[in-house]
Amino acid sequence: MEDKSPVYYGYSKTTYKECKELIDATNRKHVEIVTLWFALVNLFFSICSWFNVLGQNSSRAPLMIAFTVLPTVFFLILTFLKKFVDRFFMIFLYLNITMLMVYGILNSISQPYMVAVMYPVLMVICALSYIDNMIKISISLMVFTAIFLQGSFSMKPESIAFQDTYNITVFLVLALVFHYSFQHARIRQFETYQKNIQIQRELEVQSSFDALTSLLNRARFFSMASQVLRSLTENEYVAVGLLDLDGFKQINDTLGHQMGDKVIQIAGEKILESIGIDESEKWSFPERAISNGYSFAGRLGGDEFIVFIRGMKNSEEIRTVMGKLLSDLNGVRLEDINGIQASIGVLEIRKGDNDIDKIYSRVDSGLYESKKQGKNRITFC
Repeated sequence: MEDKSPVYYGYSKTTYKECKELIDATNRKHVEIVTLWFALVNLFFSICSWFNVLGQNSSRAPLMIAFTVLPTVFFLILTFLKKFVDRFFMIFLYLNITMLMVYGILNSISQPYMVAVMYPVLMVICALSYIDNMIKISISLMVFTAIFLQGSFSMKPESIAFQDTYNITVFLVLALVFHYSFQHARIRQFETYQKNIQIQRELEVQSSFDALTSLLNRARFFSMASQVLRSLTENEYVAVGLLDLDGFKQINDTLGHQMGDKVIQIAGEKILESIGIDESEKWSFPERAISNGYSFAGRLGGDEFIVFIRGMKNSEEIRTVMGKLLSDLNGVRLEDINGIQASIGVLEIRKGDNDIDKIYSRVDSGLYESKKQGKNRITFC
């Protein structure tokens, strides 16, 4: 088990990486909020400086205006150049921290006879808002604090500079303590959220897929097929294929049920490969298959399988695909099994065919015809 580390707020590096997507999303949201807030605050102070009210005077107006424009531009970049920002997001995060800290330093030295107020406030905001790792954030805040104190001792009377030192030391310690405790709590929330999502995904997979073959189970297949048929466009060409393994009972009787299960499993794999069905991220596959026009397949029980084929242009392409499936099954070599034989019925879905139960009944007739004509063949109906 990987050791927990204070660098990752009391969690292991693995846990931190698992939560990284949520951490990045939180950072992105907070950068936008803090930047917008910062621009609006400085706009307000710019107006106050212009009119010499609320303790602001016109001499500080250029600073306020500059730090109204800068975060506004920063916010526009975040809003309209999302792909670029996402690519270099951590750079933008530290640019945001730098902007706030530099403003706090300049605000302090622009009022040499006043104890700094804005800098410690902005430091705490940064500590509470952003997550990277404890070392990087700590070093950043300490470096900017050192610059702040250097400016304070250079530009302010000694008594005020010492007061700044005392205040900022207290706030720096508080900021780092708050940063650690807040981010520790956040990551705990992220970890819990991830676990809940994983449980939901596992339940979705268990309720939708056959455990032996990884194909859809009967209920899920018919539910998805009904949804697709209801939304089928006039120009979309689809077909349904029903497949039953020939001589499967004999395999079970002579070679045992374990070998029978292996044959069922291999048949499921061949269906996925031949039809070109990618079931990666199973938990989202049903929804993606419906909305993106993917083919899908199910196991109806025993040695009976069904496929819903989409994305083809005509019956010739369907024949090619189903022919490849039958050929792949026939080519299986497994101990005493020299090829898996199957009878297949195929039905082209036509306009008005929106009842999956009736479609199943019709394609079952095609399957029966394949059995009747000698098995291990494809019959279109």
